[in-house]
Amino acid sequence: MEGMQAYGAGKAGGAFDPVTFFQQPQTILRIVSWLFSIVIFGCIANEGYINRPNEVEEYCIFNRNQNACNYGVFMGSMAFLCCMAFLALDVYFPQISSVKDRKKAVLADVGVSAFWSFMWFVGFCFLANQWQVTNHEDNPLREGGDAARAAITFSFFSIFTWAGQSFLGFQKYKLGADSALFSQDYTDPSQDVAGAPYTSFGGEDVESPEGGGQTKSDGAFDGSGGYQRQDY
Repeated sequence: MEGMQAYGAGKAGGAFDPVTFFQQPQTILRIVSWLFSIVIFGCIANEGYINRPNEVEEYCIFNRNQNACNYGVFMGSMAFLCCMAFLALDVYFPQISSVKDRKKAVLADVGVSAFWSFMWFVGFCFLANQWQVTNHEDNPLREGGDAARAAITFSFFSIFTWAGQSFLGFQKYKLGADSALFSQDYTDPSQDVAGAPYTSFGGEDVESPEGGGQTKSDGAFDGSGGYQRQDY
């Protein structure tokens, strides 16, 4: 019985329902965050490096600061992989029968999502600042401007999508904590026949085939009931 309906999942081993899975708010936020990471990574990797007409070497569009582009590419690629990993965990989560393992998974979701929300906040501030102080003379043709602004915009949106995932994970943890404690201690009486103590009906004991070795009940048998042996 361990793990039943603990931390937001039903009975372990239940069938996977893709329609219900993709309708969950947490799944929607993960997919949206996954798409945002692709946009950020793609914009910077494809159009985030430019050069002057008289130069051969390309520099980052964000104030010619290579660290800004490296940060955006790294964050986008890692967020992409992280979203895929947690989507896979969400699919596998109902199959986890251990309450402790479910608790670890939910806490990891809360912590990682909060971390990514903070990192995207830092990334948004960093990219926005570097774009603000960019010298337009370094890009006279105004190349890659839309891609740079898209990267900044979706970095801002990613703050809230990851924060939403952290919030939903925390709600799952709060709701699941009580049910987890319940499922650890609860045992369905109908499923625990082997562990139930034997009691006789109406104080009568069952006679063994040899006529001896009667089972003793909690109260001492005093013979007042007048046990009668059946003669065949």
